[in-house]
Amino acid sequence: MTPGCCPHYHEAIELIGRRWTGAILAVLLSEDRPLRFNEIAQAVPDLSDRLLTERLKELEERGLVTKRDGAYAVTPMGRDLEPALTQLQAWGQRWLTA
Repeated sequence: MTPGCCPHYHEAIELIGRRWTGAILAVLLSEDRPLRFNEIAQAVPDLSDRLLTERLKELEERGLVTKRDGAYAVTPMGRDLEPALTQLQAWGQRWLTA
């Protein structure tokens, strides 16, 4: 890895590695329609409303998620993460124990 790539790589890992962020993105990516807050909360049951609000705001500020008419959807930028998240999930299933 060249030194010029390192800051971008680190920032990307920090962003998707925040607690619950991957789960929230996975839920939003799994649907072809925007989801309301309560739908996301039901899909990730151990996540508190406070933390879900915080993570959705962060994702919105970073341009990965958009909120329109009270519903959340991934942006094209967020959708571009889908292959990486799919590969990360496959790696975790192969190498990590829950």
